[in-house]
Amino acid sequence: MRYYRLHSGGSYKLLAADDEIAYDLTAVKPRLDRFSDLAAAAYAADTSVDRLAAELTSGAPVVDVDAANVELPVLPEEVWAAGVTYEISEAAREAESSMPEMYLNVYDADRPEIFFKSTPSRTVGPGEPIGIRGDSSWNVPEPELGIVLYDGKIVGFTVGNDVSSRSIEGDNPLYLPQAKVYDRCCSLGPCVTGAEEISDPHDLTMSMTIRRDGTSIYADETSTAEMVRSCEELVEYWTDHNTVPELGVLLTGTSLVPGEEFTLEPGDEVRIAIEGIGDLTNPVVEV
Repeated sequence: MRYYRLHSGGSYKLLAADDEIAYDLTAVKPRLDRFSDLAAAAYAADTSVDRLAAELTSGAPVVDVDAANVELPVLPEEVWAAGVTYEISEAAREAESSMPEMYLNVYDADRPEIFFKSTPSRTVGPGEPIGIRGDSSWNVPEPELGIVLYDGKIVGFTVGNDVSSRSIEGDNPLYLPQAKVYDRCCSLGPCVTGAEEISDPHDLTMSMTIRRDGTSIYADETSTAEMVRSCEELVEYWTDHNTVPELGVLLTGTSLVPGEEFTLEPGDEVRIAIEGIGDLTNPVVEV
């Protein structure tokens, strides 16, 4: 199932969508108005999110998913991300950096690159503006499959945008935190798809379109099959020797990289689509 959070009439609703039908779970259980509530209830009942939701839908009213009112589907305590998990990403990071050899070493290494990405206050949802730093001359979106974890276990997947300041990171790799963590640096949505719904997260079509003044200036697609690491491996390295939050998201890297001549501008619109999950669209502002 796909889980949406809607803001309607001054209150919030958690919806579970199965095919084209959406059910209002909050109408059945008023305390379930966000995905984290459902994940916690499933954990306490020793069942999966999808199985618990399926039980609740039997008594839930059918509603419409109003895209205009779709909110951030999951507000993780921490968002982390993996880097250089696709060959094209490794090549792009080499091109931007004054120390290109280090990225080749990470791509081929046993240990993946895992870094802190965002806090709740820096994370936005569908339709909300993502930010580009005013002190960076080269800013890009990075479309990524996001793994949603509860108590360190994979419970679902979402679409993520790891917005990045390539010129800052390229000046010196030690500037990575400034290139990655800042206001509106991350977007997630439009929903969370339950882990049982995604039969193989390593075989999903992912696309990105960037529009400027109503015209498409970038469009391409790829597959998560190109990822050199598995989701399980990335999760293991994130959680190993690390106290992770009860609810977290781990982004898995990108293989859609605009050319070196491209940089995001205020007013642009970025649309990312991942098969089986949905479309995440955000306008761009300078922060």
